[in-house]
Amino acid sequence: MRPSLLLLSAALLLAAPARAQAPKPWGPSDGTALARDYARRGEPEKAVFLLERLPAEQQTSPELFPVYLQALTDLKRYKDAEKLAKKAVKQHPDDATYGVAYGGALQAGGDAAGAEKQWQRVVNQLEPAQVGPAAAEFSRRNLPAWAEKAYLRGRALARNETEYGPQLIQLYTQTQQQDKLLAETLRLVAQDERQLPYVRNMLQNALKEEKDFDALEKQLVSAAQQHPEQAAYPELLLWLQVQRHDFAGALVQARALDRRGRTQGSRVLEVAAIAQQNKDFDNALAGYDYVLKEYRDGPLYNVARQRRLAAREDQVRSTYPVDLAQVRALAAEYEQLLAELGRAPEAAPVRRRLADLYAFQLGDQAKAMALLQAVIDQPQVPTELVDDAKLSLGDMYLLRAEPWEATLLYSQVEKTEKEAPLGYEAKLRNARLSYFAGDFKLAQSHLDILKEATTREIANDAMQLSLLIATNTVEDTLGLALKDYAAAEQLVFQNKLPAAVAGLDALLAKYPGHSLSDNTYYLKAQLQQRMGDFPGAVATLEHLVAGPANGVLSDDALFLLARIQEEDLKDKPKAQALYEQVITKYPGSIYVAEARKRFRKLRGDSVQ
Repeated sequence: MRPSLLLLSAALLLAAPARAQAPKPWGPSDGTALARDYARRGEPEKAVFLLERLPAEQQTSPELFPVYLQALTDLKRYKDAEKLAKKAVKQHPDDATYGVAYGGALQAGGDAAGAEKQWQRVVNQLEPAQVGPAAAEFSRRNLPAWAEKAYLRGRALARNETEYGPQLIQLYTQTQQQDKLLAETLRLVAQDERQLPYVRNMLQNALKEEKDFDALEKQLVSAAQQHPEQAAYPELLLWLQVQRHDFAGALVQARALDRRGRTQGSRVLEVAAIAQQNKDFDNALAGYDYVLKEYRDGPLYNVARQRRLAAREDQVRSTYPVDLAQVRALAAEYEQLLAELGRAPEAAPVRRRLADLYAFQLGDQAKAMALLQAVIDQPQVPTELVDDAKLSLGDMYLLRAEPWEATLLYSQVEKTEKEAPLGYEAKLRNARLSYFAGDFKLAQSHLDILKEATTREIANDAMQLSLLIATNTVEDTLGLALKDYAAAEQLVFQNKLPAAVAGLDALLAKYPGHSLSDNTYYLKAQLQQRMGDFPGAVATLEHLVAGPANGVLSDDALFLLARIQEEDLKDKPKAQALYEQVITKYPGSIYVAEARKRFRKLRGDSVQ
């Protein structure tokens, strides 16, 4: 016997008389806590020394049995482990987890066939109440196939083909058995539509590859055709098509769901809005037009009309170069809608958007400011919309080079919208105002607060501007180059794009090799794209892409270059090759997922 075990034996012998004089129930003082501690510390021999002296019923208790069995297995005392497990099964015939553990002991001892036979015996003998614990024990022992068999046995006992559906879905997700996962999800929602949110969430986590989306879409289309009475299938198909940004297909499903549920076009409006957010303006407009045509007397008609105008505005603004004739036509549509709405509260957001058009696209700040003031003065307009108009009015003052008036309005909104997204936006605009003015310390004081903003988009914008300031005032402590860059960004804000490009070119010539160079080239390329100088944008981006591959904006530049080739120059082979470069050269980039989708679309991938 080892010295440490001799000392342990002596300690137990010395303690024996006390136990003989006053017998006590088994508890922390009987050595079980010490045995557990030895097991946790990786000293199974000491744990076994203590545990094998306990009564049989104690050894096989739910608390100590797993510890004792594992310790024997660690010591390679496989026969003893089997005997312990076999004894535990006899003492606890109603607890199937002991039977699972017995199979584990047989497997550990090299008797694989015996283990399989034992586990099959456990599954065959399961009662309804034993299914969950047995399946959980199989899963804990990394035996997913047997956990599946346990759940399926439970399903057969319940005579319900969706029994244990959520558990099986989770199991198939963890083991990446996509075919079984898809079949199980469809079975579950077909029987219980209330499971749709759960199923969507699980599929969101489980489906990673395009082939998995293809397989699910194929099954859903087939199921929807075979069971047209089931609403769950088109619901899931709609969700899937939105995930894949197939907004044309999503609109088809949304129209069907609107007709089925008599929801007056609300489902179509939802899809159109998502398409608009993803800059698929053609399908967004198609959705809005459908509602306008089919539900002319419906409650959502005016909503659809306003959203359609907003989508047209987004489309006009993002089509380079911006066509001023289309901007004027859009402004005329807004004016017509305003004439119909009159002083109704619904007119306020229309005035707000029209003001932006006049100020930033048509250069008529006076008209824009009058529209915004009308929103601010209009009764019954929600406070949030009034404050939003004040922010825009502040922007107009900034366009007119009146920063004090601008910051006064921004600060008003900061106070009235404390801790609200609009309040954070006001603080961000004050920070931007200080940045334009070259007061970087004041800008940073605003940005430090905004990094903790509850709105992720605002927090990200604050982080990026803060990082720009911090990075470019380390060596250039006066921030001279950054002041020139900020001045160019202010010209961009004022929509003076040629002057901004000239300022950026001057900065590159004045400060060659400066840490701002990449930002300068990238901003210049963006402005060239907006002005319709696509060859110039390509040349600028190619210069940036040819630089060090680990540059902060390297992946941004490569992705933008691919988009210009695809969307503006219509050179699909070049775009496809560039998207492939984004995927292979920058696997950790935020653009990889979108680049992969665009690459596959250009390659001609489709559902088989």
